[in-house]
Amino acid sequence: MSNYSSYQIMMRKIADIQYASAVLNWDQESYMPPKGATFRAQQLSTLAGIGHELATSKELGELLNKLSEDTSLSEKEKRNISQSLKSFNDNKKYSTEFVQLLSKTISETFQAWQKAKADNNFALYAPHLEKLVKLKREECKLLGDFVHPYDALLNQYEPGSKTADLEVLFTDVREQLVAFVKKIAEKPQNEDAFMYLYYDKQQQWDFGLDLLKQMGYDFESGRQDESSHPFTTNFSPEDVRVTTRINVNDINEMIWSCIHEGGHALYEQGLPSEEYGLPSSEYVSLGIHESQSRLWENNVGRSLLYWKANYPKLKNAFPENLKSVSVEDFYKAMNIVKPSLIRTSADELTYHFHVLIRFEIEKALIEGLLEVNELPAYWNQKYKEYLGIEVPNDASGVLQDIHWSHGSFGYFPTYSLGSFYAAQFFVQAKIEINGLEAEIEKGNMKPLLDWLREKVHRHGKYYSAEELCIAISGEKLNFKYFMDYATKKYSKLYDL
Repeated sequence: MSNYSSYQIMMRKIADIQYASAVLNWDQESYMPPKGATFRAQQLSTLAGIGHELATSKELGELLNKLSEDTSLSEKEKRNISQSLKSFNDNKKYSTEFVQLLSKTISETFQAWQKAKADNNFALYAPHLEKLVKLKREECKLLGDFVHPYDALLNQYEPGSKTADLEVLFTDVREQLVAFVKKIAEKPQNEDAFMYLYYDKQQQWDFGLDLLKQMGYDFESGRQDESSHPFTTNFSPEDVRVTTRINVNDINEMIWSCIHEGGHALYEQGLPSEEYGLPSSEYVSLGIHESQSRLWENNVGRSLLYWKANYPKLKNAFPENLKSVSVEDFYKAMNIVKPSLIRTSADELTYHFHVLIRFEIEKALIEGLLEVNELPAYWNQKYKEYLGIEVPNDASGVLQDIHWSHGSFGYFPTYSLGSFYAAQFFVQAKIEINGLEAEIEKGNMKPLLDWLREKVHRHGKYYSAEELCIAISGEKLNFKYFMDYATKKYSKLYDL
């Protein structure tokens, strides 16, 4: 057996442990009974320890170092070894005890967050979150060698990203997007009351499944369930699951969670299954991952062309609610821009103010300039400053997101990065796919999915996010594409 074959076997064993943990996490967020929480935390902690021991074994290290000097490997194989060796060296900075403690703390914090949100009581969550924040600060020190401690966490989700670069990007958001939203606010608002009538749950569910099928989501390699916070998880490219949230008095929630999570799932289903366990079968970064969901949700799903294909089916499902609503009215209603409390239901422009707030909070927490007990007041102050909104309670304020209970500090900025990548990629897709918009208007999403499979999905981690962006569009990420898209679309919607 060749050294590379031995490497593949070892990496697949590590992946098996990681994906077994992912199944338990998926169950924890969808079906697990409340009393299962204590042992689930223990089970996840045990698996995390086993996975870490495998990922930092002396045998793996020696094999990776030997393969890193093997000139006979293909370029893809060399990339896999380079990526795996970097991960190995990073993993070696953690002790097994720290990994297990972090895993157990995350499970306990998640359970506390669920109860705190349901009870609208931040005090139930605070001590667990405080312990987790201290561990994340310690993790930054363990990883070391970064200009800013927050860089260490950013790199877990967006490799190569720096706090300083994000500060420049969010300065563009403040200076350009905030001003544009203010212009929109001066115009008469479009009507959307019909979006909040009673919409039968089962009919919504069925329509959502149709949208996923139309996108190309393979139900032989996935399924959809309900959860309080929609998410996508995968256990291989042939088992990629999505969840949605249905509100019978707000049809927006089901539509956008289905399309958004469907975009994530298509990326995972498009990764090469024959490379299972290797970097070449992993997503590039969460910014690129988010670009796939945002491209489908916003550039496609919030377009008039998309609804010319799909609105007749929706109207047929809910004839009474939509009998006097034209497709143009529906298009205007789904693209209303106005400040809101909840990030996941925010419009595609003010959404980035929500991300900006979280970026500033996370940075301050990791720097030690902000403590957990100060979070609710600081959160409320930021919402007043950036969105002009008074936060009525913690459940719809500081407790609204699941991410911190998962220890996912450094994750939020990737949401904005994803939207900006999506705008840039979609411009190129329209150039390269002959008649793309006409196909979308007909309800044919295959040309776009085929293009994304070729340009993004099949490469796995072969390119970095920056390299992939240049390969697709000819340049690095440029905020100009998003502002051009936003200006053109919303100037027409609001007659600016």
